[in-house]
Amino acid sequence: MSQRVTSRSFLASHLRTRAAVLAAGMGVTAVVGAGIAAAADTTAAHSTSTTAKAVQTQADVQAKAAKTQAAEAQKTTEVKKATEVKKAAKPAQPAKKKAAWVDPVKKYTVSATYAQAGGMWQSAHSGQDFAVPNGTTVMATHGGTVVKAGGNGAGDGPAYGNAVVINHGNGTYSQYAHLSQVNVQPGQVVKTGQKIALSGNTGNSSGPHLHFEIRTGAHYGSAIDPVKFLRGKGVNF
Repeated sequence: MSQRVTSRSFLASHLRTRAAVLAAGMGVTAVVGAGIAAAADTTAAHSTSTTAKAVQTQADVQAKAAKTQAAEAQKTTEVKKATEVKKAAKPAQPAKKKAAWVDPVKKYTVSATYAQAGGMWQSAHSGQDFAVPNGTTVMATHGGTVVKAGGNGAGDGPAYGNAVVINHGNGTYSQYAHLSQVNVQPGQVVKTGQKIALSGNTGNSSGPHLHFEIRTGAHYGSAIDPVKFLRGKGVNF
């Protein structure tokens, strides 16, 4: 009887001890779990803070870039407006007026003059001579209609060689003589500065040059001072 009591008492004590150990183990597990959870919360909080700072930094950089871009755009707009105002304030330059009358040749040397006396002419010289190389382009001194062109002075006599006469209207004609080549024909309308012939040495000529006249009629004997006339039209010699 005494032995049974002892065994039961020992069993009860053993069970109580095991229960205490299990309880203690569960407590440790709970404490460890709580520690892990706390560490996880701390890590998450730190990660969230770092992300927030990165986002804020990026936002600040973007805001600064946008501000700089806006300032540059404003500066460009102001410069453009200032340029437009400057252009508007500057008076428009009138278009350069095209010359109404021009020299019949370019890069010439003035030689025999109008009314000059000499054995080369029946009386006084009837025009103005321009010494130029043979084959120099001869231009219409003003727009008009060709009324005479060809050899024999275009009807004014062999002394002129090949010649052209242009009617400019209002009783004004121009004559070009001693030509090596004629590039127009009677009835043709020409413009100021248009090529009409090449200079030469045909007819009664002492060397390559252009004989030029201004006339009040189409034929020989109606010439006037061509230099004085052209200067009156704004052509300088």
